[in-house]
Amino acid sequence: MDLRALYMYAAVLALLLCSAATFIQSPTDVFGPVALLEPTPSSARDFGAVVSDAPFAILRPGSSADIALLLGALSSAPPRPRATVAARGVGHSLQGQAQARDGIVVETRSLPRSVAVVVAARAGGEATARAYADVGAGALWVEVLEECLKAGLAPLSWTDYLYLTVGGTLSNAGISGQAFKHGPQISNVLQLQVVTGNGEVVTCSRTKSPDLFFAVLGGLGQFGIITRARILLQEAPPKVRWVRALYDSFETFTKDQELLISMPEQVDYVEGFMVLDEHSIHSSSIAFPARIDFSPDFGSNGKRKVYYCIEFAVHDFGSSVDNVVELVAGKMSHMRPHMYSVEVSYFDFLNRVRMEEESLRSQGLWDVPHPWLNMFVPKHGVAQLKDLLMDTVLAGYFQGAILVYPLLTDKWDRNTSAVIPSAPDGVMYIFSVLGSADPSRCGRGCVEEILEQHRRVADEACRVGGGIGAKQYLARQPTQAHWRSHFGPSWDRFLARKARYDPVRVLGPGQGIFPWTDSASSM
Repeated sequence: MDLRALYMYAAVLALLLCSAATFIQSPTDVFGPVALLEPTPSSARDFGAVVSDAPFAILRPGSSADIALLLGALSSAPPRPRATVAARGVGHSLQGQAQARDGIVVETRSLPRSVAVVVAARAGGEATARAYADVGAGALWVEVLEECLKAGLAPLSWTDYLYLTVGGTLSNAGISGQAFKHGPQISNVLQLQVVTGNGEVVTCSRTKSPDLFFAVLGGLGQFGIITRARILLQEAPPKVRWVRALYDSFETFTKDQELLISMPEQVDYVEGFMVLDEHSIHSSSIAFPARIDFSPDFGSNGKRKVYYCIEFAVHDFGSSVDNVVELVAGKMSHMRPHMYSVEVSYFDFLNRVRMEEESLRSQGLWDVPHPWLNMFVPKHGVAQLKDLLMDTVLAGYFQGAILVYPLLTDKWDRNTSAVIPSAPDGVMYIFSVLGSADPSRCGRGCVEEILEQHRRVADEACRVGGGIGAKQYLARQPTQAHWRSHFGPSWDRFLARKARYDPVRVLGPGQGIFPWTDSASSM
């Protein structure tokens, strides 16, 4: 054992033998070059700002080996560890999922963040080359994009917001308007390096240690910490034609969205959102470089009129994009003349939410509580969920956006740990209720009321044997019974994977899936 490893092992032994109150005194003096450090305020804070569970130490690893030493020592103390471990990228979770109360937070941004772009001939001597990027899991997606664009390439699937870590989104799913065509980000991964809860460093893929590979993708940090990923790439267009169309009918809005996702040869991106008021138009158009000339009647005397906006995009490689947009638009049934089209660089299109962030930061409305609700809904239940939201969430205080757009379930690999609803016709929708709580108008009590309202909506929409058949996304379930219901038939597989890769339950305490108080036999 080299000196670096010896320091780390000594640090973890101290952790196992000491109480939290006496453990952190002068960590850097005791632990040498690989230090467990005193927590910072950010280690108990996330984007949601509704949960704050402080760890008693943080680790800033310089390599996968640092994480392996920590987890290996902790997992060697059955029947349960003296401390749990949560991986944290930029802390964009919503309900404390990347926190570890009285445990250790591993800050993955300190891992090497290199992005190596590789273009390799396909096996068998095929003429078409396959391109991929080997990426440190602590890298931000915007950093991956910037490096890949230097080679004229880019990943196929994205999130709307690019300032998230690769390891973070792959531990959930990673979706945006490209997912109907290419699937979520977890469907576009060729290989992973993972440190399991046992402290093993494993390189895995669809053909090498496939069970671990699929377990970790969408696995909510329960089986291992992703430290590197190999991401599939495609040719990046120089520009994108970005189109928006407005609707006064939810039925027509969803019908046209389903038309668009049936045209993957022409259309590269499809999303949509509810237009609740004038503010909805303005806030969603900060990055859209064209004036939206739309001033409808939003209702009065307590009767709200809601409108809807589809946005789609076509990659522009320098020819025929006008013909493609004309062909697609000619099949749509939007409110005429309310279709707007602009051309922007590919980078600016993918980075569009950054402008909205900067605007909110300038108003002091970014670092505020974000009581969000994200749900996957089968096609047959979309109108019912929309009505449910109108009667509950939108009946009171709401400031933010509601995204609504379709996805195809056959683009999701059911071997992964991600959970989506049963959709007999193969179409589901994502409903994202992205609220912000302005402290001057919505205090702690107001936020708690919103969260409780979301809980009631989720319980109704996800109710087994009735309801809408929805599944939550990015949620922290309130009880283990809710988690069992959430996973449904895949719960036994999830449980078996936990026993295999993290038997002492070191990892992911912030999800609340495997409380320490429960024994394995009770699961």
